[in-house]
Amino acid sequence: MQKSSLPLQVQQCVDDLLEHIEANITEYDRILSRMAKTDHRSQRLMELKGVGPTTACALVASIGNAHDFKNGRQLAAWLGLTQSQYSSGGKPKLGRITKAGYSYLRTLLVQGDLSVLIGAEKRNDSFSRWVCMLVERRRYWQAVVANVY
Repeated sequence: MQKSSLPLQVQQCVDDLLEHIEANITEYDRILSRMAKTDHRSQRLMELKGVGPTTACALVASIGNAHDFKNGRQLAAWLGLTQSQYSSGGKPKLGRITKAGYSYLRTLLVQGDLSVLIGAEKRNDSFSRWVCMLVERRRYWQAVVANVY
């Protein structure tokens, strides 16, 4: 740990707390992994690139069986991943993503897709080539969010 201006006893308390928190996080990650392996919905979600146990469990817990959504576009709108629309002179224009909905799920999905894009640069399969072309055509973060959608 870096040097701090805290007294030694206080610094030791902080270090102990951080160690305890890190141990708890490790244990919770193990629990989520076990839960994801036993739930068929989580298993199906984890077949998608960029979706691991944490994201799968969060999606299942938030969405349930997904019967509230008629299609994937409705789910994307609920997550705030669809573009906002502006109209001027009868011409519809698309803007940034709305960011409506549950930001934690959106963050997990974007982080998962970010790892997919980073891994795509090292691979040569058709999906990876498509992802790399998407990054070339769009700005990097636009490509990340577009791939999540």
